[in-house]
Amino acid sequence: MPQSGKKSGQETYFIITYREPQEGNIVSLKARTVTDSSLGLSFIAISDFVFSTSNLVVNPAEEDMKKRLENVKSLHLSIYTIISVEEVGTEHEGLSFKKDRSNLVVLSPENNPPRDR
Repeated sequence: MPQSGKKSGQETYFIITYREPQEGNIVSLKARTVTDSSLGLSFIAISDFVFSTSNLVVNPAEEDMKKRLENVKSLHLSIYTIISVEEVGTEHEGLSFKKDRSNLVVLSPENNPPRDR
């Protein structure tokens, strides 16, 4: 089922976060259209890529992605490489929290010393 970035007169787009198959890096990509792929049930097609043009600071990762997708009509990704798909409006500036806990340290169970029972 096609999902286009139009929602009640407001221009929206999708932020697709996925694991790059070749290098294993996690990549985020903006696009206006996400649809079922013609390659099969376990793929989605991403097209109408969106790149930021209003920034004064150049983002090297975004510039590399822009070059890579310059002549790409549609990108087909396996659903097993996709981490998340977010639908956002054009005024999206990222998440903001009332109580920012960015300095919170979370310890994994492997790093915790054993407890005496």
